[in-house]
Parts: sequence; structure tokens; C-alpha cells
Amino acid sequence: MKIGLIGLGIMGKPMAKNILKAGHDLMVYDFNASSVDEVVNAGAKKVANYAEIGANCDTILTMLPDSPQVKEVALGEGGLVESIKDGTVFIDMSSINPIASKEISEALAKKGVKMLDAPVSGGEPKAIDGTLSFMVGGEKNIFDKYKPLLETMGASVVHCGEIGAGNVTKLANQVVVALNIAAVSEAFMLARKAGVDPNVVFEAIKGGLAGSTVMNAKAPMVLAKNFAPGFKVDLHIKDLNNALSTGHTVGAPLPLTAFAMEMMQNLRADGFGQNDHSALAKYYEKLAGISIG
Repeated sequence: MKIGLIGLGIMGKPMAKNILKAGHDLMVYDFNASSVDEVVNAGAKKVANYAEIGANCDTILTMLPDSPQVKEVALGEGGLVESIKDGTVFIDMSSINPIASKEISEALAKKGVKMLDAPVSGGEPKAIDGTLSFMVGGEKNIFDKYKPLLETMGASVVHCGEIGAGNVTKLANQVVVALNIAAVSEAFMLARKAGVDPNVVFEAIKGGLAGSTVMNAKAPMVLAKNFAPGFKVDLHIKDLNNALSTGHTVGAPLPLTAFAMEMMQNLRADGFGQNDHSALAKYYEKLAGISIG
């Protein structure tokens, strides 16, 4: 299996390293030369452009910011569609609009290329330790063949349905995560204003029904006022925008998602777009005039 990976950002770089640790041949491309050099030093091969990956790899992975970037790499001028070989499998691990996934899949199918949409959840820490959760859409036989490759980067790899289903599942995940962080922040602010230590509240409730993976990961960050990004507010805005767009297309009501989006847009306007999404706590601190942590 000759693998090419395009996109070595905060997630793609550690994911590339885990592919290499599993013993796979890997070619990589990214505009960030330092990221490329770091992965090349770990054992990857550097290429000059997308076309070189399309011409030389039978399995091509992308980990890019959003739909426009994936479309540009796959279908744009000089993109993979111009050099990709019949029989290649294209696995997009980016979190994008599921409608875009279907459009890309249909275009590549004309070149004899099969596609999986395989977005991930877990952020940078789980990308580093190889325990991401993959949500995958596409033909089941293709999923079965490439599941072991995805397992080099993830602890959970689940087939969700036809092409686009992976990204629908990821959008659902992002809705739950955003609303969870907002709920935790709101509850902690209630405690703080009522004179109860939010640290104590966290310890008391995390083992009960209110407890969650999101709470365990993000509550300590809120309490410590540590908003160094594992997953940026700006990226979560992108995901919620895709969720709202998809909801409008299919007729799904998303009023809570819309409110979470407005909260995050407020954070971006205040200059916190590059903070971790746990910075939703800052929205409540602004309204209440008092710090949670």
C-alpha cells in the first residue's frame, strides 16, 4: 500500500507520524515546510505537489480545514483529479459538509476512484496518542479493507453508512460537544455566583448522570483558565456552520446549535477565535462580570 497524506496541521501531523509508526510507506504534502520536514524526519517522503501523490499513491488521505480546501485539492486545477489513477481509494479525514463529500465522491467516481469520508473526533491529544474516533461513510467493502489503516490513528473506527454519513455523524458529534461545553460553563457560573466553588461542583457531579467525556476534558481547562487550543473556536464555528447548513437542507430544526453558534461568533468578535472551544466559558464571564476559574 502506497499512501499519500495531504494536510499536516494540528491534527494531520501527529496522524502522519502514527501511520509511519505502523510501518507504512507515506508520502506527504503541506504548504507548511516545517511541518513537512518534521514528518519527513520521522520517515515520510516529501513530494512537490498534489499531482505527485496522485500519480504514485494507491491510497490518498486528506486532513484539511473545510470543504473548499478539500474540493480544491481533489477537483481543482492541478488537483488529484488530474493525476489520480483508476482503482485508487481517496479517504478524506477532514470535517466538511456531507453534501460536499457526495459531490467529490461523484466526481472522483468518474475516474474509477472510490471514496470514504472519515472525519475524526478527539482533538490534538488523541491525534498524538492514536486514539481518535473515526466516523466513516462509504461502501462497506472499502471500509472493511481500510479499517486497519484508520486503526493506526484511532481507537474507534465505525462505519456509519453511505458516503457523507461520516460527516453527518461528525456534525452531530460537534453539536453535542458545543452544547456540553456551554452547559458546563453555565452550570459553573451558577455555582460561582451562588457562592459555591465550581471545583467542588465538578468533583461532586462528574461521576453522576451529568458526567461526560466532554466535561472531564474541558472542565479542568475552564477552571484553570487554560484555553490553549486542542480544538479552536474558529474550527468549531466552521463545524456548526456546516451543521446548520445541512440542517436547513434536510429540514432538521437546530435551535440550540444556532444559539451555540452565536456564542462562538461573539467569542471570535472579542478576539478569542484561536482559543480552545472551552473558551465558551468566557462568554458567561463576560455576561456575568466575574471569572469562573
